[in-house]
Amino acid sequence: MSISKDSNVMFIIYVKNQERSKCFYKELLEIEPLLDVPGMTEFKLAGNATLGIMPEEGIVRVLEGSIPHPQNANGIPRSEIYLFVDSPDNYYNKLEKAGGIGISKAAIRSWGDYVSYGFDPDGHIVAFAKKVSR
Repeated sequence: MSISKDSNVMFIIYVKNQERSKCFYKELLEIEPLLDVPGMTEFKLAGNATLGIMPEEGIVRVLEGSIPHPQNANGIPRSEIYLFVDSPDNYYNKLEKAGGIGISKAAIRSWGDYVSYGFDPDGHIVAFAKKVSR
């Protein structure tokens, strides 16, 4: 089995409140969700990538309680969403305006990207990056 370069890829984050997270990402990304039903909200990102938002309770039900409950890690970063954007500074400000918490304003990082960092309402790290020509 191999993953085709034309395959769709979905990254799913578990959230305490699906509606709150939907509103946050809708404002931050300035796009409407592709799907918004009880238990799942999806936002189309670049290319074939989609961001899925699932309530913590939902994944516990799906996996029949056989995992530690995600709520036990609330506030502890469990993922990073690394988005390439035109202006990491503007997105940092948008994140704070939408209800996120700024962590680190944009700076050139050791790997060469100009990146800012913040938390979404559930403590997932969101990074806004721009390639810097060397």
